[in-house]
Amino acid sequence: MSSKRYLFTSESVTEGHPDKVCDQISDAILDEFLTKDNQSRVAAETAVTTGVVFVCGEITANCYVDIPHVVRRTIENIGYTGKSSGGFDSKNCAVLTSIDEQSTDIAGGVNKAFETRDNNASTSETETANLGAGDQGIMFGFACNETKEYMPLPISLAHKLAFRLAEVRKQGILKYLRPDGKSQVTVEYVDDKPVRIDTIVISTQHDDEINGVIDNRQIQEIIKNDMIEHVIKPVFENYDLKPDSTTKYLINPSGRFVIGGPQGDAGLTGRKIIVDTYGGYSRHGGGAFSGKDPTKVDRSAAYAARYVAKNIVAAGLADKCELELGYAIGVAQPVSIMVDTFGTGKISDDEITKLVEKNFDLRPVAIINQFDMRNLPSKNGGMFYQKLAAYGHMGRTDIDVPWEHTDKAATLKEQAASICG
Repeated sequence: MSSKRYLFTSESVTEGHPDKVCDQISDAILDEFLTKDNQSRVAAETAVTTGVVFVCGEITANCYVDIPHVVRRTIENIGYTGKSSGGFDSKNCAVLTSIDEQSTDIAGGVNKAFETRDNNASTSETETANLGAGDQGIMFGFACNETKEYMPLPISLAHKLAFRLAEVRKQGILKYLRPDGKSQVTVEYVDDKPVRIDTIVISTQHDDEINGVIDNRQIQEIIKNDMIEHVIKPVFENYDLKPDSTTKYLINPSGRFVIGGPQGDAGLTGRKIIVDTYGGYSRHGGGAFSGKDPTKVDRSAAYAARYVAKNIVAAGLADKCELELGYAIGVAQPVSIMVDTFGTGKISDDEITKLVEKNFDLRPVAIINQFDMRNLPSKNGGMFYQKLAAYGHMGRTDIDVPWEHTDKAATLKEQAASICG
């Protein structure tokens, strides 16, 4: 029987990418509201283009937030200021807002779950304990044992390259870099195991002059050498699989990347959902994360699904695991739970599903409370969700993310052992 051989590619983008600028602004607004009022209901959307930021959405909170100030602060922290602004400057851009309150129809379904609406309990404590899902939808979580963080190798590498690209810019190691950038990694698999790095792509925004050099061909050669030396090599030091003599490097393949960020392309919240999750290696329910408070299951349930899948793989019950959750608006319990281990499970998928139902409470309020999602911004200096808005919401190792904990793995392993007899 011949081996199954294929190439798989995942991409990431830096925090200066126009879509990621929007994600970070939306999550910075969420952080600010939750820090001041942890019961805030937030659905903040952002759009950017040359010289303009537009924030809209529905927000209900018992506090005031200076949204334009949050917007400008976020843009400045990303690096769009002064010389590096590239036509989009934190101090000079226009900030437009159009904010309404959350729909009372939606709030009614969320505040008290369908399952408890017929009982006579009326205390706010009882209602809070039975929050319904903020919307219908499907959410997927995934984990595999290809990397230490239980993420697919292509997206793990792409994120690390994008993160390092921003790091060398912010630390002044490569002073000519500007905030916008992208990375992409193609990995060769044989029988579903990564065996070779086939292609590495990095596109990085840069000054139109580098150390007095103005010839574009020379500039691109400098950038290519610097990317290999200061970005690619340091990232691969932490991985067993490294580029070899056949690996292809495509650095700024367009030939020039001076105009970038919101000046080069308009940006919008929620337009990098595959970058935010598993790089296309797993299915996606379609819902974005950024700008949404924890009652939105697009966010909280996707994090919970990752938590479940990661604990299953960490317990040794499978080499890879995908979990699908389905919700209905106003209903607390998931309408469906599906486990797929792609034939790698040590026990059946049905048996793993039963373990999930036994050990994980997947009602929205239980997820929120377990991860303490309403208090994460205040516990992290007023900035938590904004940090997740670039370089992935899953598999993070640079910050303490509760859904990345594997505290259920030992229990799952013990219970699975009893099933096996």
